[in-house]
Amino acid sequence: MNVLNFAHNIYKNELYKYPPIQEYERIIYTSAIVHDMCDKKYMNQDEGIKEIEYFLQDKLTFEELGVTKEIISTMSYSTVKKNGFPNLGKYQFAYHIVREADLLSAYDFDRCMIYKLNHHNFDFYNAFDDAKTLFDNRVFKHNEHGLFITDYAKFESQILHAMAKKRIDDWENIIIKM
Repeated sequence: MNVLNFAHNIYKNELYKYPPIQEYERIIYTSAIVHDMCDKKYMNQDEGIKEIEYFLQDKLTFEELGVTKEIISTMSYSTVKKNGFPNLGKYQFAYHIVREADLLSAYDFDRCMIYKLNHHNFDFYNAFDDAKTLFDNRVFKHNEHGLFITDYAKFESQILHAMAKKRIDDWENIIIKM
């Protein structure tokens, strides 16, 4: 739900600069809510998208559903690094809002640790090392790699960056005592 919260904050911050995005509010919020339900880290993406489509078919217009599917299937960090940004025409800004919200939620080091623990049979030390490496090689380079275009995400990412660095330092101090 952090992605939805960040998407809302970005949307509200950018709305006064680009009022036409108000037309895409439902797409933004829906994409932010459902995007992890088809994440390749957790499941087969195509199956997840089919389930999402079935669930949303009577809740969104045909066009809104198509755009939502396009956003959630192209917004992941790995997809963007591999293929670049898709061309979604008039929906491009809606795409960036959701994508940036997802990137901002990636600054949660504890969330990353839990994911890594689950994939390392609860080996705390390896999970910490992998999470720290991921942050050093990817998360802490989001700004350097030009992944944020909105003012809100550029500003908020710097705050989250500092908080994540502090959290890693805290974990390192705990690990020393273990």
